[in-house]
Parts: sequence; C-alpha cells; structure tokens
Amino acid sequence: MTTSIATGNLFILAAPSGAGKSSLIRALLERHSHESMQVSVSCTTRAPRPGEIDGVHYHFLTEAQFQEKIANNEFYEWAHVFGNYYGTSRTYIEETLASGIDVFLDIDWQGARQVRAAHPEVQSIFIVPPSLEILVERLRQRGQDSEEVIQARMEKAQAEMSHYHEFDYLLVNDKFEQTLTQLEHIVFAQRLRVPLQQVRHAAKIKDLLANDG
Repeated sequence: MTTSIATGNLFILAAPSGAGKSSLIRALLERHSHESMQVSVSCTTRAPRPGEIDGVHYHFLTEAQFQEKIANNEFYEWAHVFGNYYGTSRTYIEETLASGIDVFLDIDWQGARQVRAAHPEVQSIFIVPPSLEILVERLRQRGQDSEEVIQARMEKAQAEMSHYHEFDYLLVNDKFEQTLTQLEHIVFAQRLRVPLQQVRHAAKIKDLLANDG
C-alpha cells in the first residue's frame, strides 16, 4: 500500500435501483468533463457482454486471477454475486488518487463497509428517491422487468435504504438538477480540505510563511 498522501478524493455512491445514481454520476462527469474525476472500473470474472471493452467497462479476469488478487489483498472490496466475482482494485484506486484524480465507487452498502475499513478518508454518499411510489414508477418506466421482479427490487431497495445512516451524506433525488448540484458541492468541498490543499499548494504556503526578516 502506498504511503504518499493522495491528492485525489475517493467517493462512494450507493443507492437502491431506480434512485438515479448512475444518471447523477454520468451528468456530473459530463458537466465537468475537463475536471479530474472518473468512475472506478471494477474487476469481474463474468464474460464481457457485446460492446463491452476490457479496461473501460470492467477489468475482465479469470477466476484464478481474481482468487490470486484476493489472496494478495489487492481489493478494497469484493463480492461473489450470481456465480461471478466483482471487486475494486486497491492498486488502481491508489494510483489514480495519487495522480490527483477524484474517483467514484458505484457500490452497495456492504462494499462501502469494506472500503471504509481500508480507506477511512473515503466520503460516502447515499441517494434515495423522494418516495416509494416514485421509485416503483421509475422501475416500471424502464420497461425491463415484470411486476414480480419489480416487487422483488422494491423489497431489496427498502432493505438497502435501511443502511442510509452509515453514510456521510444523504441526498433525496426529487429534482434531478438540484440533486446534481448538491452532489457537485460535496465533491468540490472535499477538494478544499486542508490536508489536500497543503499538498497541492505546498510551495505557495511555504512562501507565505517564509520569514524574510
């Protein structure tokens, strides 16, 4: 593990399906395409889907490669879901942060616990819909799932939302643009914290505090 002070910030964004998390992340990156921020590219053992590119959508690994990385403690967090492994590379995150780039982790509350233990400085944000009625309406509008699947997603959503208090920030995604601005404020406020600013502006601070007399 690197011992240098990272100049980028690590953020966790978690939300139940249908709360609008992916849309918010995408809109934030589009709004600040010139800024140093990106979504973490996870590792997985599942096969690439049509159109998916290794290193862009996921880092595709064999199960043996993934197991070796687990043994070497190379993940901030990992999980085995529906027969496949998914994980967040420790080396990838630390190298990206050290280069001054903010990184967003799109993970659930369980993954958030693992990352928090490995990287206590992480800032975590939980996003919820304004109501259950609106959440189920959003899921139906996707037109991808049966009513049975939607009800199962709703039950899972309520279970996930019960962990909101484990996060640093809570955003209610009622008005999209307003929520996007709130997310933006959180990100840029983190960039102004003293530990990061004293690294970025070390020479300037040294000059300001120099005793010429």
